[in-house]
Amino acid sequence: MEKNLEISLLFDFYKEMLTPTQQEAISLYYNDDLSLGEVADILSISRQGVRDALTRAKKSLYNFEEKLSLCERFSKTQNGLESIISLADTLCGYDDEAVKKLSLKIKTTALKLYEQEV
Repeated sequence: MEKNLEISLLFDFYKEMLTPTQQEAISLYYNDDLSLGEVADILSISRQGVRDALTRAKKSLYNFEEKLSLCERFSKTQNGLESIISLADTLCGYDDEAVKKLSLKIKTTALKLYEQEV
C-alpha cells in the first residue's frame, strides 16, 4: 500500500511530464484502483500494454524525483512548518505578553505557508 501512495504522490508532482497514455494508466490503476484488464479496456490497449505503460511511467516518475526532488522538498517543508507551529504553540504557554504576541505571529505566518503548500 505504501508503494501505491508513493506513486500517487509522485504522480501529483510530475504527471504533466508523462505521456497522455501513461497519465491515464497511472490515474486509473493507482488512483482509481482498477485492474490491468479494466484499464486495458478503457484505454483500448492490451493488458501487456498497460503493464508496459505503468512500468515506463513509474520509472520516469522516480527519475524525475531523483533529478528534481520536488516531493522530498515538499515533505521537508511540511515537516519544518509543523515543527515551527508546534514550537510557537509552546511559546504561547509563557506568561510574558511579548513572547505570546510574537509566538502567535510566528504561528499565523507558518500556518499560512502550510496551507499554501497543501
